[in-house]
Amino acid sequence: MKSVLSERVTIHLHDIEHRELDPGAALAVRALATDIRHRLGDAKHTVTLHDPALIAHIERRAGELPDSVRHAVRPPATAAGATVLRGLAVTDAEFGPTPAHWHDAAVAAGESDHHGSLELDIVLMLLGRCAGNPFGWQGQQNGRLVNNIVPAMGHENEQSGASSSTLLSPHTEDAFHCERANLLMLSCVRNPDRVATTISSVRQVQLSDDDRRALATPTVPILPDVSYGTGFDQHALPLPTLWADETGSVTVRYDPAYTPLDDADPHFRAAYARLTAELARVCHAPALAPGEILLIDNDVAVHGRVPFRARYDGTDRWLKRINIRLPERRRRAQEASENGYGQEVVAPFRAGTDRTAEQGRADERGRSEQS
Repeated sequence: MKSVLSERVTIHLHDIEHRELDPGAALAVRALATDIRHRLGDAKHTVTLHDPALIAHIERRAGELPDSVRHAVRPPATAAGATVLRGLAVTDAEFGPTPAHWHDAAVAAGESDHHGSLELDIVLMLLGRCAGNPFGWQGQQNGRLVNNIVPAMGHENEQSGASSSTLLSPHTEDAFHCERANLLMLSCVRNPDRVATTISSVRQVQLSDDDRRALATPTVPILPDVSYGTGFDQHALPLPTLWADETGSVTVRYDPAYTPLDDADPHFRAAYARLTAELARVCHAPALAPGEILLIDNDVAVHGRVPFRARYDGTDRWLKRINIRLPERRRRAQEASENGYGQEVVAPFRAGTDRTAEQGRADERGRSEQS
């Protein structure tokens, strides 16, 4: 499927909110993760991270963290829809070489001489639980609650987080699914080449009323990305690209690489192209440093990645991602009818009610290879 995004985007380095974990809070998060790792041991918890004993520790002990931690991981507060959180201390040696594949990263997390990977997984689960309800996808990285994003040989040019040589088109994470994350956390393990993550907010674009009406009309579907498999184009329901949330603010579901735009009418395609151009115009591009965490409001901001040359020598960019549902966020009632292409969430943390589709279902908080 053809991407409508140009390789040439305008990069703005300002307007991204920055927050700092105060030193005491940063130490408390890391110390708690270390304690949980020691109590549970390494190997059996690394593959999926939803072992009941680990989940019980996260659920019970996240409340031990200072209130400043919960304040630091609140959703982004500006129209840019993204925040860089600093202050978490990591050292390169504790992680070992960048793995060749996400599966290798999951297995290696249990190695005692490179305990940093598992501890950072636990840190993200603790922070995610402070923010809301972390979740995973059964069809994504074997249901692992913290995904490892590393370049993989043979995937350089695909539209997935395993790519490198191509521009990863800006997208809403899991735009195809009604139970997609409200909030993403991307944590940097290693980024020696300062590879930038692109961020564009729908609340910073300028569109005509006519374009907004066209994009609010369900016209074409959004399909699951390649990390979930193929053959999802049958029985696909058209979805709106833009709509107003319960507060009247504009939100977005956008994934041009997996949207069959050739099936849309010229009027919609023109409006979509203007939205794409606007998202490129307002693009921000923070290059994360080790220990920094990028918080992305997945209802407001689309994200991608600039191209880079992977070396596959153990020094390449390595990020970790966790998906979070926010209990206070309400999804459109119409999304309750979506089939989700059979993709199921892994949701060990549950809230009492689900405001996602306003149907009173059990809340399943809980993703794709893209990043």
